[in-house]
Amino acid sequence: MTAKNYLLFSDFDQTLSFHDSGIVLSELIGISGFTERVAGLSNIHLVQQGGELAYLLLHDPDFRRVRRDRLIEVGKRIRLKANIPLLIELLKDLDGHNFSFYVVSAAPQEVIESALEGIVDPIHIHGTRFRYDAVTGEIQSIVQLPAGYGKVAVVDELRAASPIGPHRMIYVGDGSSDVHVMLHVNRLGGLTIGVSENKYITSIASRTVLSDDALSVLVPVLEDVLKWDTASIRAFFELHGFALTEWDKIRTDAIAFSSAPAETARVVQ
Repeated sequence: MTAKNYLLFSDFDQTLSFHDSGIVLSELIGISGFTERVAGLSNIHLVQQGGELAYLLLHDPDFRRVRRDRLIEVGKRIRLKANIPLLIELLKDLDGHNFSFYVVSAAPQEVIESALEGIVDPIHIHGTRFRYDAVTGEIQSIVQLPAGYGKVAVVDELRAASPIGPHRMIYVGDGSSDVHVMLHVNRLGGLTIGVSENKYITSIASRTVLSDDALSVLVPVLEDVLKWDTASIRAFFELHGFALTEWDKIRTDAIAFSSAPAETARVVQ
């Protein structure tokens, strides 16, 4: 079989992790009302959805005292979904197909790199980048903010730098900040996978997967990209030590892996 190359882009907050970076940061430095501040910015449409934390770090007096080392510490406290390293390893060769894995997120670059240290190469991470004051360490400005159309720009740049056609792109995300890039990938004939019940995402994503295990993303990839049947997918997971203990092929597929305490997922077609 001739090898085919693909690009798989993933958001970070609540896609690879369980909690928003801003919430973890707020708890770390003792700031209350983060959710309310974000909601306020969203309601007045002052910044791109997903870019609220970057705005607060640059303009909010309570967040202005955050320095690079704090962002790195936040990354160490982030709780990641299960089996991300195995997911990335398996994507390198799925039946002779290679899926290059990238993280494209509005979360601070330092947070993502710290959380995924030893798992994802930093050159494959594209988060919000800040310019810091050389003396005080204070955030001076935003160099890059992959939120909204900013995500579209980053994804397009990465694809343009590769010999891969636009229809071989896959994007995985969870929230409203992923809407623009999902619409873009859909228009180009790629695959979009939602990992939340966000009403904007579920109406746009090609597939929706709800799970605490990162491996669940492979189900729509194997089905929709590689065109594997149910028996082949079950055998694949069993080969790697995971049993699909629940998977009823109806509109909502219930999936559970039994390698550890079983965690249930649903794949909505």
